[in-house]
Amino acid sequence: MDLSKVFEDYFSELQADMVAICLEYVENEAEDIYIYCSYEPDMYGFDVFFKINGQFVLKHNLNDAVDSASTIGKKALGYDTSEQRQEAVLDIGLENLEKIHEKCKEFGREMPTEIKLHYNVQKNSLKGKYRYDLVYSNDEELLPDDIFESWFEEVKSGRG
Repeated sequence: MDLSKVFEDYFSELQADMVAICLEYVENEAEDIYIYCSYEPDMYGFDVFFKINGQFVLKHNLNDAVDSASTIGKKALGYDTSEQRQEAVLDIGLENLEKIHEKCKEFGREMPTEIKLHYNVQKNSLKGKYRYDLVYSNDEELLPDDIFESWFEEVKSGRG
């Protein structure tokens, strides 16, 4: 353990890595990135959605936001949303979330049950909202996906 680093340094680095992998997934072509992380006893959740060309899209629907006039260099803009790429993003996000949990234990900190990150690409600004109470474990119907989809709808409708 690097003693010169404090908990916040590790926490920030791991969140920045989540943003970096999501930014790479969209080939740096997004206006905003919204990352959802969830941890409730023995269950980790991670997902992401984007704002591209003014439209909010889930990771598998990126090409719905592509304007046929958009081009990078000379090639028409299109995203690789293959199953493998989506899984790779989710796997790395989950790994980072598990590392955050390890650092929380190591530093005697409480692990957030929910992390909502909003990264504004143009401004290079990251904002986070954290919860520490159980969000879905106490509800027999709710799953992390439900919370994520609800957040997506809130942001899309301008309420989130």
